[in-house]
Parts: sequence; C-alpha cells; structure tokens
Amino acid sequence: GSFMLVNTSGRFAGQKAHLLLPHLKENDTHCIDFHYYISSKSGSSPGTLNVYVKVNDGPIGNPVWNTSTTGTWNRAELAISTFWPKFYQVVFEVVTSGHPGYVAIDEVKVLGHPCTKTPHFLRVQSVEVNAGQFATFQCTANGRTNAGDKLWLQGIYVRDAPLKDIKVFNSRRFVALFSVVNATKRDAGNYRCMIRTEGGVGVSNYAELIVKEPPVPIAPPQLSSVGATYLWIQLNANSINGDGPIIQREVEYRTSSGSWYDIQPVDSTSYKIGHLDPDTEYEISVLLTRPGEGGTGSPGPALKTRTKCADPMRGPRKLEVVEIKSRQITICWEPFGYNVTRCHRYNLTVHYRYQAGGQEQVREEVSWDTESSHPQHTITNLSPYTNVSVKLVLMNPEGRKESQELVVQTDEDVPSAVPLESIQGSTFEEKIFLQWREPAQTYGVITLYEV
Repeated sequence: GSFMLVNTSGRFAGQKAHLLLPHLKENDTHCIDFHYYISSKSGSSPGTLNVYVKVNDGPIGNPVWNTSTTGTWNRAELAISTFWPKFYQVVFEVVTSGHPGYVAIDEVKVLGHPCTKTPHFLRVQSVEVNAGQFATFQCTANGRTNAGDKLWLQGIYVRDAPLKDIKVFNSRRFVALFSVVNATKRDAGNYRCMIRTEGGVGVSNYAELIVKEPPVPIAPPQLSSVGATYLWIQLNANSINGDGPIIQREVEYRTSSGSWYDIQPVDSTSYKIGHLDPDTEYEISVLLTRPGEGGTGSPGPALKTRTKCADPMRGPRKLEVVEIKSRQITICWEPFGYNVTRCHRYNLTVHYRYQAGGQEQVREEVSWDTESSHPQHTITNLSPYTNVSVKLVLMNPEGRKESQELVVQTDEDVPSAVPLESIQGSTFEEKIFLQWREPAQTYGVITLYEV
C-alpha cells in the first residue's frame, strides 16, 4: 500500500501535494480501499483531501471525492468502473488551508472484489440528441443505495446534471436517470455517473453526449416553371447548416399576405405545388429532418414568387339598360371580383356598333367602374333613333371573356331643318304648289310639316 503524509505547518493556503497511483486497467470488478486522517491542534482544518480519477491520461476533471474534516483514521472505498481497454489513474491531492496540522493517506489497496459499501456502475452508453431536447443518461449500478447517498452526473468541461429519477429493482441493482435539459452544442462532451455513499464513491466510465443541430438549407428553393395554379420548384437543399443525415424533406409554402400556409412531404429533389390561387405571391421554403426527437430544423430561406393569371372564369353577366336618351345610353351589369377575373390586373371594355350614314360604326371604350357594387357605364355621342349593339369584354393577361350582346334603340330627337335650297314652288292662279327634300337628319318618324 502507498503512504502519504503532508505536514501543513508553515505552508500558505493553496499549496498542493499529490500521490499518483499506477495506471490501472479494469478487466474485472475490483475496489480501491484507503485510509485517511486529517488532524489539527487549532480545530481549523489544515487542508482538503481531493481524489481524482483520470481516464486514459486525459484531463484530470473534477474531484470524485473530497473531505476536509476527520479527527480519527477513516476508511473509504472507490468503486471505479472504467473498463478495459481504457486505463485510469487515481490521484490523491492535498490542498493546504494555511492552518497547521497533518493530512495522511495510508494502506491504499486494490482489492480483487467489489466494494462492500459502495455500488459499482455498469458501462454507461453514450447519448445522441438533437439541440433543444432532453438528453437522458441511464446509469445502472450493482449494489444498494440509501436515502443519504448523493447521485449526480459529472461533466468534464461541461456542467453537472442533477438526478432525475431512480428505480430500485432489488437489493443488488438500481438504475439512476440523469437529464441534461435543453441540450445545446455547449453541453456536448463527456459525462460520468457518480454516487457518494457513507463509505466512499462510485464512478462510472465517461460516456459522450453528442448534440446534433437539426439541418437547415443554406439557399432558398429554385423556381423551375410557373402556372396559374401550380409552381414547380427544385428543393436546392444539398447544402445545409446543421447535421445530417436527412431522413425527411418537406416544402412549406404560404401566401405573402394573409395567414394561409401548408406543409407537404417531398420524396424527390423537385416538387410541384398544386391547387394554388392565380396571380398570388407565395413564399416557399424547405424543412429538413434528421433522426431523433426534435430533428426538424427551422425553415430555410424562402423563395418569393407569383403564380400567373388564369383565363377569366366567364364574361360579365346580367347586362341591362339603366337609361336611354336620344344620344346616349347607360348600361349596368352584375358586379364581379377576383373569383371571376382570376387576376388582379384586368380591364373591362365596352364594345358597341351601330349603322350611321349607310356604314357600320364599331367603337370600344374602357370602363373604369369595375370595383363598385353597382357598376355602370354611359355611352355618349350616339345618333338618335338608332339600333346600338353593346357587349362587355373582360380581359386579363391570359385571356378574354365576353358578355351576351344587348341591342338598344336610342330615343327619337328633334329633326334637323328642311334644306332651304331644296324648297321649290310652282304657282297657279289659286294655289302655290311646294315641294322639298326631307331633312338631312330625320332623327325619328316625321309626323308633321308645317308651312
């Protein structure tokens, strides 16, 4: 057995003395047993005794056991479960407090049987989780645990984690569960299970906590082709931030204005999003998922794009006459909206034709009164007493639709004068016989000439 005696008299606080055991490989369960003694005349502790377990010449980590007060020789056990082919080294450290006294370690033995007062842990498995999730370490131990025992998960360069739950199977076996909550990349690293009993300390092997970041595409999807009710996209999600492997791809798309959105699973690198509204702006992004709870990353950058207009559903309906005058007519129709126009950009033109001077005149005018709840349009500069054929044409960039044609006759109007040069008189003894041409514009049926 090894022996160490530290006389702390004349030492200032914080000085250290070390006793290093040889490297040990654990092929079978064994127990390290030692005696220790801390004494002082003043009653103030002369120092702290720390015990470290260093694995594979790695970092020394935090103490697994420590004490600073005893008045007699005491005995403690180290139940260390670091399995072959890994090796470990026990380091005893005395840190002086500045008060005079003695700290002694004696009879350090490696026993070929399990510890009697301290449980031994079985091999602890590494844990992989996605960022933001709870990482649970399951620590199974041979031996018994009492209410006064302290159990914790000790990290190396990472925060310790408290006991979450303990399940006792029988007097020889229990399982302790520890959770690292809301794990981030900063929590990734090595952890070991610890139990501090009245008789000593049990130390497990180091297990690794691996924290994976859910994948997020670096670039937005790319547009392949555009229709009125569909968009073909390339997912463009090979470059990612975060970790793979990618086990699921989804396309999230939403209208730029309004709250409507949908998510569709996708099993290829290109995808057709169907059943969309014409002439509407959408934002499309890709969601990627890696294995495990919480493995779906946030949406990647969005592609903003607009569907095309669609052919109008139909022409305007219920074309009717509001008012007829001799030289103008006013028409109205049933109001319509986007569900008819299928486009936010459209125009409505009034087409009309009539006979004038033996020739057919064809005209068209744009109607601006399309948004109102009682839309109407007045056609002016018509000839009185004339048949006018009127129809409405609804047009957007993709097509046109016409209303039914309406035939209206303008009212009669005052005729123009009889042409003066056409009046001829033939005189007789008792009468004058007159004749003349019709007015240039009769504007209706002439009922009377007065001389």
